[in-house]
This record gives sequence, C-alpha cells and structure tokens, in this order.
Amino acid sequence: MELEDRVTIATPEGLPLGLQLAGAGSRIIAGSFDLAFQLVIIALIALVVVNVFGGAVAAALLAVSVFGVVWFYHVLFEVLGAGRTPGKRLTHLRVLRDDGTPVDLPASAVRNLLRIVDYLLFFLPALFSILFTRRNQRIGDLVAGTLVIRDAPRMSPSPWAASDPAPECSRPTTPLDVSGVSDAEVAAVRRFLARREELDRAARQRLAYQLESGLRAKVAGAPPDPNPERFLEALVAAKART
Repeated sequence: MELEDRVTIATPEGLPLGLQLAGAGSRIIAGSFDLAFQLVIIALIALVVVNVFGGAVAAALLAVSVFGVVWFYHVLFEVLGAGRTPGKRLTHLRVLRDDGTPVDLPASAVRNLLRIVDYLLFFLPALFSILFTRRNQRIGDLVAGTLVIRDAPRMSPSPWAASDPAPECSRPTTPLDVSGVSDAEVAAVRRFLARREELDRAARQRLAYQLESGLRAKVAGAPPDPNPERFLEALVAAKART
C-alpha cells in the first residue's frame, strides 16, 4: 500500500491543479515491466546480430544496441506516448513537467540519461530519492524538472472536444453580458486558452471546468453548454467587443 501523496501546482491562470504523485512501489512495478520489455528487445537484437555478424563485430554492435535500448526506450515512449512507457501505461503512471505540462524531449533526455547513476548503484539512489524528496522525485526528475504522477481514471471521450460543432440549442441568441467579469479574470481565461494544447488532457478538463464554474454566474445570457471551453471562448470574444 502507498500513501496518496499529492502536490498542488499553481497554474498561470491562478487556479490550483492537484496531482497525485506516484510512490516508490508503483514506480518499481512499472520499472519492472519496462525492464522485462527491454530484455525482450535486447534478446531479439542479440539473436539477429550474432547470427548475421558474429565475433567482435557482433559484440560491439550488441553493446551499442544495449545502450540504445536502455536509454532511447524511455525517451521515445515518454515523448511519443504522452509521458507513458509500456510499464507506466500498465500501472497508470505518467511523466509530466513539474508545471503540469507534458514532458518534452529535452526533459525526458535529461531524466533518462541520469538513470546511469541509479544503474551503477543498484537503484539505491532512485529509491532513497523517491522516498525522501517532497515530490517523490529521483535524481533525474530533480535535474530535469519532472514528476511521475498517477493517471486520472480514464474518462469516456469528451463530449465537448474543441473540434465539435456547438449544438444549436447552445448557441447564444442574445449578446453575452460580461460586464461582471474583471479584466484580470479575462486575462486568466486568455492564458488558459493560449496554452490549453500544451496541457495534459485531464488537467485541461479540470482547469476548463474550474474557470467556467467560477465565471458562469457572472455572465448574463450564457446558455447551457456541456463544453466549458466553448463558454470561455465566447466570454473572451464578448469581452473583446465591449
């Protein structure tokens, strides 16, 4: 059993974003799955290399391949898989930047290059670092500015995807009265809309709902709409016309 460590990140919109941190136990399980996958990949490469080349050439190629698999495996999956390696996907974990945005190539490269410290010392630095740092970070996370979190439960496809056309009943028939919304609140909405594509899907939904729930009561003439982002877009557009 793991303690449910949580961290709250202050977003540029002025809203708290709560994340549940992954503990040592779940990270060890995820790492074990990933290690098993890596060993399978290395075994397949070794089988091909030994049979095709043999001798010293095979040994050299195998050494390079082992390093490539150990390092690039994590980087490629984290960058292309929204912060999730196969092991993390199976255990519902994800790597994020420490500001709540998805992990990018530089951050992933740094955090995984420093795995060599953990490997050389039998993973003890990683274990102690996760146990005794405030945000459950190993050395690579501390240097790269990343977190490993528990994924939010998978939700059904969003009924308010930005590309969905607004239903006819949700289109405002009268201009929105946004006089009760302050310039600071509109600025927070604009910041969210400008960076929403950078956010993790669950974080994007949470922030959109938080902004909408705090502002809808201040906007007269706003029709019901299951898409909070559409409401926020309409609010900004109405404010720009005033």
